[in-house]
Amino acid sequence: MISRVGRGPDTGIDRVERAYLQRLLAETEPVFALIRTSLGYILLDRTGMVEIAKRLDGEADWGKTDLIGLLTRKATPARRRAQADLRRFALARCRTGRLARMLRRNLPRGCAYLNVGHSNLRDEVFAAWRAVPEARVAVLVHDTIPLDFPQHQRPGMAARFEARMRRVARHVDLAIYNSAATRDDAERWFGSFGRCPDGVVAHLGVALPPPDPAQLPPELDLSKPYFVSVGTIEPRKRYDLLLDVWEALVADMPPDDVPRLVIAGHRGWADPALFRRLDAAALRGRAIFERTGLSDAGVAALLAGSRGLLCPSEAEGFGLPPAEAALLGVPVICRNLAVYREILGDSPVYVDSDDVYSWAQSVRRLMNNKKARRFGDEQARSQAKVPTWDDHFNIVLKLT
Repeated sequence: MISRVGRGPDTGIDRVERAYLQRLLAETEPVFALIRTSLGYILLDRTGMVEIAKRLDGEADWGKTDLIGLLTRKATPARRRAQADLRRFALARCRTGRLARMLRRNLPRGCAYLNVGHSNLRDEVFAAWRAVPEARVAVLVHDTIPLDFPQHQRPGMAARFEARMRRVARHVDLAIYNSAATRDDAERWFGSFGRCPDGVVAHLGVALPPPDPAQLPPELDLSKPYFVSVGTIEPRKRYDLLLDVWEALVADMPPDDVPRLVIAGHRGWADPALFRRLDAAALRGRAIFERTGLSDAGVAALLAGSRGLLCPSEAEGFGLPPAEAALLGVPVICRNLAVYREILGDSPVYVDSDDVYSWAQSVRRLMNNKKARRFGDEQARSQAKVPTWDDHFNIVLKLT
């Protein structure tokens, strides 16, 4: 979360880190936070964590950049201010080579280290925790998508991710998986790496604030029927398929009958052809719209007013958007992925292929189905049975 200060709304992993921060601060046991900065490591105690949580939640402003921050030119101004506050509230801080010594001095025997963000999975960090008497190490594995779909990654990302997962396989006492589908994929890879740590499946909690239409941009006209897709615009998410579907709908339907498609997500990487198609659609003022930087309450409002959520992604470790839509009682059309079946059961409309006709027909059927579940449908929400954070922590905290 610190690395993303000033970079817009929370990502899925940010939400997980925030949930852990809030829950662990609510516990009575001593709690600490370890953060890597550009100059080494910072350790916070409960008091420091509370102060940083206030700033992450917008309840207090970040302080001024300190002298060290002024010398850290590669960091953004927002991140320099955040790191300056980390130093102000630090229980201890150290250079990389002294991490084990800092942990031994400040942490109790038998503590548990929870890494839930896919960051700092370094040999030096694991070795330092091993220097703390009787310390236990747990890592939450969100997915193995960079290994399973290297063609959809930034150059070098698959190799870097593999190195991280090899360290997890070597060092951790417990792997926490957000789904059984993730566990199956990860244990297949861990087996090939030579060691498969003990593991447990703990579904992520699904929660959204009440929908707030005031959080939506005023220029976004939602008076006509529309569908929503949520997530970063990158190759794995298959927005190209949705554009093909909408081109087919435009070709086959009267102009006034074509539903709108609202994409709630920022543009990711390495998809210039798709970006050109999105730009062309925006210039034509047709039925496809992009919106970035929406708050969670704004996304909830967007979903609540829609005819449904569309999820053509090729792979997900958990898939928060369809679970959030199900929580709101909003229909979902998605690819037939094992993780969606695991979390949502028979609630969504599943489409097995990349066939444009099949997707377009599913959209049209949902448009014409007057009995389709709508926001506020208590029966639809109860059928979805989406997991809660209490469910998650009841599993994890007993094992760590």
